[in-house]
Amino acid sequence: MIVDVAGKPVYAYTASRAIDRTLPFAVFVHGAQHDHSVWALQSRYFANHGFNVLAVDLPGHLRSAGPALTSISALADWLAALLDAVNAPQAFVAGHSMGSLIALEFAAHHPERAQRIALLATAFPMTVAPTLLEAAREREPEAIALVNAWSHSTLAAKPSSPGPGFWLRGMNQRLMERVAARGEPQLFHTDFAACNAYADGLASAAKVRCPVRLIVGKRDAMTPPRAARALADAFAQAGTPVDTVMLDAGHALMAEQPDATLDALYAFATQQASRVGNG
Repeated sequence: MIVDVAGKPVYAYTASRAIDRTLPFAVFVHGAQHDHSVWALQSRYFANHGFNVLAVDLPGHLRSAGPALTSISALADWLAALLDAVNAPQAFVAGHSMGSLIALEFAAHHPERAQRIALLATAFPMTVAPTLLEAAREREPEAIALVNAWSHSTLAAKPSSPGPGFWLRGMNQRLMERVAARGEPQLFHTDFAACNAYADGLASAAKVRCPVRLIVGKRDAMTPPRAARALADAFAQAGTPVDTVMLDAGHALMAEQPDATLDALYAFATQQASRVGNG
């Protein structure tokens, strides 16, 4: 579906379903140098089990027009504008990596719009090493190769639906290369710079009032579980309901543990009492 947001076309995957005003909304927000397709299994399941789904391409990423936004705060407000464009009063929002910061800031800026937020592979601060920032700006293929390697916990993780030639690391490498080829110049650097500059995480966590679930990868080298503790503590200190689910995966949670990630998201979004994984 193409949606007009502030005069710009924005792509949101809906599983080919028309919006049903009687159903709740679930929004899926990708991370740096990615697009909506990283949520393929999870978004499609939600769309077939009681939700309107918007798995978005962020501005400047593949099917959504630019310019790419340069701050997490601006992206959070853009997300609220997207909900306005589809007349969605509230939504469950799941964000991965950079997308988790967008979800957090959205819930802080627009508390009346956030029903629940799930922060996957999150961290605060989400700093990016100067050498990696420089590589993203000057040697993007090198940065893509490095991040792709660091995002996966093994060289050949077995997917939930194995098939000939189905290689998670190769798929992710090609996706990031495709975003680089079709997106704005130096888009990877723009995304990384937004994460690196984001300084409001703990203050924003104190403003969140909806329930929060953190979903972390036990073997995540990019945003290790310890990097989410400050946010978890900030939510708890503010009296915000928060729990943590740990999966046996690296940074690419949705690819390495698709079913477990889906279970953690859907149980949380539908307010089921069961816990998934170890908090």
